[in-house]
Amino acid sequence: MTEKLLQYLWNHKIFKHFDFRDIEGNAVEIIYFGRWNTDSGPDFLEAKIKVGGVTLAGHIELHIKSSDWIFHNHSRDPNYHNIILHAVYENDMDIDELRNKNVPTLELKNYINRDTLWKYEKLLSGNQFIACENVFDPKHIPVGFHEENILGRLNEKSEELEKSLKKFKNNFEAVLFHSFAYSFGLKVNAEIFRQIAESIDFSIILRIRQNKTQLEALLFGIAGWLEDPKDETMKIWKREFDFLKAKFKITDVRFRPKFLRLRPPNFPTIRLAQLADLYYQNQNLFSKVINVTSAEELFELLKNISASEYWDNRFNFGKISSVNQPKVLSRDFIELIILNTILPLKYTYHKYHHEEIADDLIAFYKDLAAEKNSVIENWKSFNVPVSTSLESQSLIYHFNHFCLEKKCLHCSIGFKLLKES
Repeated sequence: MTEKLLQYLWNHKIFKHFDFRDIEGNAVEIIYFGRWNTDSGPDFLEAKIKVGGVTLAGHIELHIKSSDWIFHNHSRDPNYHNIILHAVYENDMDIDELRNKNVPTLELKNYINRDTLWKYEKLLSGNQFIACENVFDPKHIPVGFHEENILGRLNEKSEELEKSLKKFKNNFEAVLFHSFAYSFGLKVNAEIFRQIAESIDFSIILRIRQNKTQLEALLFGIAGWLEDPKDETMKIWKREFDFLKAKFKITDVRFRPKFLRLRPPNFPTIRLAQLADLYYQNQNLFSKVINVTSAEELFELLKNISASEYWDNRFNFGKISSVNQPKVLSRDFIELIILNTILPLKYTYHKYHHEEIADDLIAFYKDLAAEKNSVIENWKSFNVPVSTSLESQSLIYHFNHFCLEKKCLHCSIGFKLLKES
């Protein structure tokens, strides 16, 4: 037993029955268990109980042992002067101060199912994929579990976007550009691509977006790739970059992407070229993204995005490849962009304008295929159905935010496991 678990059981009222009696044998009726206080002070605030026909209002303090009242020095703390009940797992000593104030002590160990304690111990033992895997069954996943996790993920992403919006004066178009750059960079170059995008005043992108060569030159130049041209096309890009650098006073700082441990189709050269084409082909990209109503519309919007012809037989500058084909966005990559960039931004935009859109976005997740990775394979090994990104994104989010940190007492699955008799 831990104090955190005892508070959890009290908060969620997980007891064998509620015919409570204090250590003196007096009936104790809990009218209101109180509001769980996670800050300093009594554990449960503004509670209401009835003892001996008298109704009392105030705070409740929980301890593993009644002697903890002394060890925690509550007697000297004015925050504990309005205690109406001392609820403990085990009463190991009388507290004269509480007895003199007629504050009842309620011993809880006989009201708690031993099976609940066994389950909790099982949750926190071992190094399994999920702490509850020895007692987990897909039936323990509650109704609305996936939707709740998706909203948690969107809110988390929204908080990041709101910081960017504050930094860039609520310029949603600029923040969309930065977000696209981050996603195009994948894990290896995400931050570097974002730095490249944020180093460019978005008004410059708007002014040159009808000139694909200039868009490429700007991105390649800031990446530091045009300092030593290896062929005629690179020389053209360098001339354009030198012109743009002088005209718009482009920073001399260079952000150099990494190639290590990347498959050629994911080389930063290809991804930046595709990012340039995205803005070349879509003159009103932000408006299009905000107004789409289905995942299929987004696929139509992005399916023809391609690196320029220079890259048909190359993955890096000046090096001819045996592979000769247009470098278009794959469906898997488009889904990644939708999940990591478009849906969080749509959510943030409508949240900013106080418009409800959560149900509409859930429909997008249902239309996208589930991701394939080790986390999802582990969930599937427990016969958890995973067919769309609603399930996969939810399970990944839940694993990262609850299972990895063993936050079983804050988990809706853990709640069902502990509450079941």
